Amino acid sequence: MEYVTLGKTGLRVSRVGFGGIPIQRVDAAAARELLDAVRAAGINYIDTARGYTVSEELIGQAIEGCRKDFVLATKSMSRDRDSMARDIGISLGNLRTDYIDLYQVHNPSPEQLEQVCAPGGALEALLEAKEAGKIGHLGVTAHSLEVFEQAMDLPWVETIMFPYNIVENQANELMARAREKDIAFIAMKPLAGSAIEDASLALRFIGASPNVTVVIPGMYSPAEVAQNAAAMADRSPLSREELEGMERVRRELGTNFCRRCNYCAPCTVGISIPNAFLFHGYLSRYGLADWARDRYGALSAKAGDCVECGACEERCPYHLPIREMLKKVAADFGA
Repeated sequence: MEYVTLGKTGLRVSRVGFGGIPIQRVDAAAARELLDAVRAAGINYIDTARGYTVSEELIGQAIEGCRKDFVLATKSMSRDRDSMARDIGISLGNLRTDYIDLYQVHNPSPEQLEQVCAPGGALEALLEAKEAGKIGHLGVTAHSLEVFEQAMDLPWVETIMFPYNIVENQANELMARAREKDIAFIAMKPLAGSAIEDASLALRFIGASPNVTVVIPGMYSPAEVAQNAAAMADRSPLSREELEGMERVRRELGTNFCRRCNYCAPCTVGISIPNAFLFHGYLSRYGLADWARDRYGALSAKAGDCVECGACEERCPYHLPIREMLKKVAADFGA
């Protein structure tokens, strides 16, 4: 296993980490077996979130007794001080630890990131927890290039998590700038929400980038752990066959795949189009139907509310048939 320094945090982490979304599908016994395999593979970076239902709890139970072997990262969507302080306490309890190595502000909009930093915002609780030794380091996760760039100018941000994979490389320039600033880049969605079927190819692509500090594929079984660890351990140059395979993936997904760039916004009737597609991906690919339905149900406007004005399609840089795609989302969610 290759280990790297997580940017200015100084933490030494495995270059491939454990993504904690799919663990929601297993029971406590299977979670322990899975995390035992993670530990045996030399993977020491674990990513989870308050929003991932039982993920924190299952991970906390599974690593009890060997907490010191892992770098724990979690995140919260709380934007104000009191809510964030409450979430930090819950995370500590769920993970069965007295400190969390990295706590992240989870997917804020530009306006929400400003709220986090304002008086009474979540940053106050994060800094207080850091001063008390409950948190080691702070970061931000994002799906928006605007938030990525905004976060890099904040002095407290030590890591940034953003989608990066064979078909989503819109952040290349910002990734390079983050590296220059010694801000660690954490690559999420390495398989594009499982749209990329060849996990080894996907991870080989990411491993070839010097701007990626750590990648966090979701892992569901010990077999996936072994496959992912092997892919990232292979540091040989990409072969012609691999490069051709990556081009095939781009051709296959490039015409009908939402990259969540958000250029389609604003929707005439207020649909969060990228989120509608994101939750649909969880519904159809991850097998997390209840989790996906819960988050989709919280959207103020659903895919079925589309009036087919077409304004989003005019703005989409990838020329996606968004109206037809929203019909599919509405049909599968029933709304």
